[in-house]
Amino acid sequence: MTPLALEPPAVEPVSLAEARLFLRLDLTEEDELLAMLITAARLLIEAASGRCLVDQHWRIVLDRWPQSAIRLPLSPVGEILGARVYDALGIARPVDAAALVLDGLADPPLIRLAGELPEIGRAHGAIEIDLRAGYGATADAVPAPLRQAVLRLAARWFEQRGDVAGRDAQALPMEIMALVAPYRRARL
Repeated sequence: MTPLALEPPAVEPVSLAEARLFLRLDLTEEDELLAMLITAARLLIEAASGRCLVDQHWRIVLDRWPQSAIRLPLSPVGEILGARVYDALGIARPVDAAALVLDGLADPPLIRLAGELPEIGRAHGAIEIDLRAGYGATADAVPAPLRQAVLRLAARWFEQRGDVAGRDAQALPMEIMALVAPYRRARL
């Protein structure tokens, strides 16, 4: 199974204005840097927690249908946007929406196979399932501790600007890990 990011979130879990307020910045001349740090912090917090924060579109690519369910590598998953199977000629055939049932409350989320599924026609990358993953479309939908982790990490990077070396540069600070810990997803 291969997860592919199709579309990043429309907004970050922390706005530029929130970060500027947190850092007590009045001037806007470093906004571009700060925005980049917010995005990088979101990506690291998503990796550390195993969760997508703000809604984003992903594609799951499979070689063949499993026995009964697909354990998704993304969490939380809000919706199956569409699915297709490629035949031997490389033509995509849509999968009936009723054949794939999302169990978004399971952790990890599951897609249960509940109907007739089209036959695959090639050995690799025969099945594509498009998903919407994340807590919601706005920053307010993201749990507060995860938003705080993104904010604090971006602020730390802004203030230290490469002053951290060695093992400390590779690990998340303890206070940020403490914010992420309750949301850490079990790895598949």
